[in-house]
Amino acid sequence: MTRIAFMGTGLMGGPMAMRLLAAGHALTVWNRTAEKTQALAAAGARVAPTPAAAAAGADMVITMLKDGPTVTDILFEPSMIAALAAKAIVIDMSSIAPPLAREHASLLAARGVRHLDAPVSGGTKGATEGTLAIMAGGEPAVFEAARPVLTAMGRPTLIGPSGTGQLAKLANQAIVAVTIGAVAEALLLAAAGGADPAKVKEALSGGFADSMILKLHGQRMLDRAWQPGGPTRMQVKDLRTIMSMASQIGLELPLAARVTELFESSVSAGFGDFDHSALLLEIERRNPGFRVGHKPDQRPQSTNPQ
Repeated sequence: MTRIAFMGTGLMGGPMAMRLLAAGHALTVWNRTAEKTQALAAAGARVAPTPAAAAAGADMVITMLKDGPTVTDILFEPSMIAALAAKAIVIDMSSIAPPLAREHASLLAARGVRHLDAPVSGGTKGATEGTLAIMAGGEPAVFEAARPVLTAMGRPTLIGPSGTGQLAKLANQAIVAVTIGAVAEALLLAAAGGADPAKVKEALSGGFADSMILKLHGQRMLDRAWQPGGPTRMQVKDLRTIMSMASQIGLELPLAARVTELFESSVSAGFGDFDHSALLLEIERRNPGFRVGHKPDQRPQSTNPQ
């Protein structure tokens, strides 16, 4: 049984932490909004009042937080640094910039703390089912030590040294974002041209155009179900990181650049808290009078109609 501190129990972190409890680990959780820890507490997790209190005595500290600056603030707050045990493993499963992940690994190593950057893909469905794709960067020995814990949440793969897990996640997000755009345009083209988009999706199943995005996000588009799995605003965060990394490396990524503009426009139009499959709404907004299906939009409860 591993003593784990888990920081960040939101849409993704909550079900991930639940998988660790189900695997029999001793779990202490912290979340900035304490109400989001209630289900975990009922399932047997201990709730800590601060990140440092959660980390005290932990073999592993897992962070699943909204962005890189938040991870930095949590990990390097003085009381947290004092609470981290020598040889403890910090596993950052947030999506942050690769250079920042490398910096975190270096700073923690100087204090005798081991580190993996291990972002995930698979959405809330994968988090709940324990089938996440986990992309890890770090030392092989640290990865092997963490593998049993990671396996409780999904399928871990060691990509390479520190920061490469985050690079793999950026590659994942580029594919996801561009494919969401392609599926949205394809379904709108079908509907506008007089075909049944649901039948088109069915016909494409098993062909070269098939994908998890077509299956899951295409169905969300057909159902017009915009409650997030992955919020559009978080997709924008990752796309901006992709474009920043491309600039640093000296790459031109024209597809990623264009889809970034579309997602940013979607956020500006008020769809930031909608599932990222709601990029369809932005494309429909640019094509007045055309729409995929006749179902009403299922909007997130926290948003107002726009």
